Amino acid sequence: MIGTLARAMAALMLALMLASGTAQAQQFSALARADGAASRLWAEGDALALDLAISHPVPWRVRFLAAPPRLVVDFREVDFRGLDPARMMAAVPGQVTDLRAGPLRQGWSRLVVALDRPRLLAEAELRTAGQGGDGALLRLRLRPADPASFAAEVARPDPPGWTLPKPAVTPAPRKPRGQGPLVVVLDPGHGGLDPGAERDGHSEAALMLTFARELKEALVRAGTARVVMTREDDSFVPLETRVAIAHQAGADVFISLHADAVSEGLATGATVYTLAAAASDEASAALAERHDRDALMSGVDLTGQDDLIAGVLMDMARRETAPRAARLAGALVGALRDARLPLHKVPQRGAAFSVLKAPDIPSVLIELGYMSSPRDLARLTDPAWRAQMAGAIVAGLSGWAVADAAAAVLLRQ
Repeated sequence: MIGTLARAMAALMLALMLASGTAQAQQFSALARADGAASRLWAEGDALALDLAISHPVPWRVRFLAAPPRLVVDFREVDFRGLDPARMMAAVPGQVTDLRAGPLRQGWSRLVVALDRPRLLAEAELRTAGQGGDGALLRLRLRPADPASFAAEVARPDPPGWTLPKPAVTPAPRKPRGQGPLVVVLDPGHGGLDPGAERDGHSEAALMLTFARELKEALVRAGTARVVMTREDDSFVPLETRVAIAHQAGADVFISLHADAVSEGLATGATVYTLAAAASDEASAALAERHDRDALMSGVDLTGQDDLIAGVLMDMARRETAPRAARLAGALVGALRDARLPLHKVPQRGAAFSVLKAPDIPSVLIELGYMSSPRDLARLTDPAWRAQMAGAIVAGLSGWAVADAAAAVLLRQ
């Protein structure tokens, strides 16, 4: 009943936004701003209550996801920069395990609340200040639910018009190896409601976007590559969509860019990762799990399984691609070493990063450094150091491309 009510309200608000020529429709067209001071989470017995104050009404809808249980609220659209997730979560210790909010894609924003147990809506209401007034308050009340009821709600399809576009499944025709400019897909990690690591006012998402733009410029200037980026702004892109973008572009190489933080010990220097079913060490396994967990906590499930035939075909493709990716990683590490850039003590590793799982594209993930290291963070925020790093990556990639093209000629003979 409540789920039906919430969907009906979302549909009504969407219709109001689309109806031109009315004052209310015009009111729905602008970006709303979250009021952090007037927004709060609290417990009412075994129930959870969420009040989200925004500057004016916008279309919205509620859905739930599992593993872990999550409340997901999508908006068209809200600027969440005024929200303080840590303050809100502190009011309900243990009952909300994570809270994230931010841009999802153009025209979309998302709020994700990770729950301690399956819960469903008992109330859902958007209160407005009335005609001529400002402000709106989204009131959500959640009560514990049994697993079957929660699973049924999770399984409901998205309302028409609210779903994210599915990743492209038809790859662009790929030219023979060694012919024409190299097609490089750069993947700035994280983005939108997933900021990645954060230190001293800097976020991994913002730093990697800046570096990706600089690396793209360096590659274009070198004249040997055509560059596509998985995101051009601070928006959230699911991991599977990042890989789909590479296929759609007919990528020769996929490079994911990160700068993580570690909670234990001191890690410093750059590391280049390739895909491995079993991680080369415990730290690499934990890092890959955290990257996938970030996507999961941002409202995307990574539970799809390949069928048997697809799995066999992908394994066959990886037999050729994996050695090429390993040589690419070695070339990049060698170029960084030649440029006297700081490297991790074990600079070349393997881990099961979902973003590296394209079976037919040599893919690497570069941890440029660790934001938990003050020295690395200082380097990451230094334009001169980033330019040196970009130059070394261009050199390593160019050297690998020449060797890879020569290997392709030998294979054809």
